[in-house]
Amino acid sequence: MVKIVDLTLRDGHQSLLATRMRTRDMLPILEKFDSAGIYSFEVWGGATFDVCHRFLNENPWERLREIRKRVKNTLLQMLLRGQNLVGYRNYPDDIVEKFVKKTVENGLDVFRIFDALNDVRNLLAPIKFAKKYGANHVQGTICYTISPVHTIEKYVEIAKQLAELEVDSICIKDMAGMLSPKMAGELVRALKKEVGLPVNVHSHYTSGMASMSLLKAVEAGADIIDTCMSPLACGTSHPPTESIVFALEELGYKTGVKLDVLMEVRDYFMKLREKYSGYIDPISTIPDTNVLVYQIPGGMFSNMISQLKEQNALEKLPEVLREVPRVREDLGYPPLVTPTSQIVGVQAVLNVLMGERYKVVTKETKDLVKGMYGRTPAPVKPEIVKKILGDEKPIDCRPADLLEPEFEKRKRELEERGIEATDENVLIYALFPQTGLQFLMGQTKEEPFPSTTKKVEGSFEVVVDGVKYSVSVKPR
Repeated sequence: MVKIVDLTLRDGHQSLLATRMRTRDMLPILEKFDSAGIYSFEVWGGATFDVCHRFLNENPWERLREIRKRVKNTLLQMLLRGQNLVGYRNYPDDIVEKFVKKTVENGLDVFRIFDALNDVRNLLAPIKFAKKYGANHVQGTICYTISPVHTIEKYVEIAKQLAELEVDSICIKDMAGMLSPKMAGELVRALKKEVGLPVNVHSHYTSGMASMSLLKAVEAGADIIDTCMSPLACGTSHPPTESIVFALEELGYKTGVKLDVLMEVRDYFMKLREKYSGYIDPISTIPDTNVLVYQIPGGMFSNMISQLKEQNALEKLPEVLREVPRVREDLGYPPLVTPTSQIVGVQAVLNVLMGERYKVVTKETKDLVKGMYGRTPAPVKPEIVKKILGDEKPIDCRPADLLEPEFEKRKRELEERGIEATDENVLIYALFPQTGLQFLMGQTKEEPFPSTTKKVEGSFEVVVDGVKYSVSVKPR
């Protein structure tokens, strides 16, 4: 039996629709979808918590509750960014504990927990608390990337550390779509042999290889694979659920998934795709084979292009592309996933634009070198540490060990503002002090859907029958 995790309700719309799918558009199809025989729906975590309250004027806790009410047969899962939870910095252990406890109470079954640097120390607290509060399934995650230090042996070593924490399975998280079919087979075989836990493979379609990689992973013994309903599949998203189920069943692998039900679900999401088409960037819907050459995820590639455009320096892109692997090597080969992809990309752009490497260093680069994000896969080069930190010494402890408890302080701050200080409200505020507070004070409005028609305005010269006319176009 190969279990199918469907990502449509989290990573599908995060990858293609800027995470903007509204809860009200998810709910009508859930009971039908729940009857399809899918093992687990990923519905929460990642960027959803942020986008819900910041842009959609939705309570993310309420989304989880409403989905749980309607889904009775399928497990519900989330993506948890280790000690970063669903935010962008390390949070103290008391916040981590409260967050995990409330998430379990609201009906979540599966915690997929990862750290951008694969520093298992950043996973200790969330894994411990997920097990303490009775999560159905705790999944330890390896972020897959390519570098001289990211060998099969290294990944097996990380997986063994996760196994010692008594996780229920190991996930290979290929966030950039760089997992080739050959490596997928070899890595799954090694993990099955050396670690023995169930293996889940998650691979974005960015490079165009993911369907092939999933098949090779299954042939090598993968127990669980991630897919996405076809209207929100491919491009920077994932292989289509329907196609993968059909292919596996034809090859003799049982999935337990009813293809006829998926076809009804597909019709629903096709209509939603049309409704949300204003959010879709055409570039994100096609394979970005640059990733095969530069090993740079699509989002990171587009960010660097926009930064260079802002500085009228797009002609320096080839130089930046050569600088990225140098910066990554300098900084200890961090996997290129949020937030380290942005740190490496921005620093590479700065190094090229300034004409001198590390003449200008971002706060995030300094924090990475200092150890504030965790331990890098390889040591940061000593000369880079000296140049960036001077006489300051990097930390060698778990970054969260330096943090003071925060929950009670944040609770008092809400009470002083006259806002109901429930655990859920305190967590929204603690994770996102500015936008969370605005949401809790009722100051957030749901953003409008983007227009799908381009406005044309400006002054133009047109030639008709050899006669030149000046035309001014203004929107009505």
